[in-house]
Amino acid sequence: QVQLVESGGGLVQAGGSLRLSCAASGRSIGTSAMGWFRQAPGKERDFVAAISWTGNSLYADSVKGRVTISRDTVKNTVFLQMNSLKPEDTAVYYCAMQRGRYQSYGLLNLGEYEYWGQGTRVTVSS
Repeated sequence: QVQLVESGGGLVQAGGSLRLSCAASGRSIGTSAMGWFRQAPGKERDFVAAISWTGNSLYADSVKGRVTISRDTVKNTVFLQMNSLKPEDTAVYYCAMQRGRYQSYGLLNLGEYEYWGQGTRVTVSS
């Protein structure tokens, strides 16, 4: 049974930084793509970043250059380093694992992710 547990959210001023973590259990993150999505109040859940099982990363245009996704396969944990945060980054951030193993497509597609964490809230004040 796959479980994902996010941590690291909080309140930060605009221009600040946060590092989110997602600890996985039940399956190695080295065999499935991992993604970060976010959902602002009243809005749909949107793609933020993903890292493929081979270690390649992909970012939404809205966060490119400010956000870095990384992983530690020994600790089975995925990270999202967020810098130069803006008020529009305020959302609940969710970690997710793709359904298939060794899959190299659909990293941006929310529907390709089967396992989700409970979310961690990020609030950026202006």
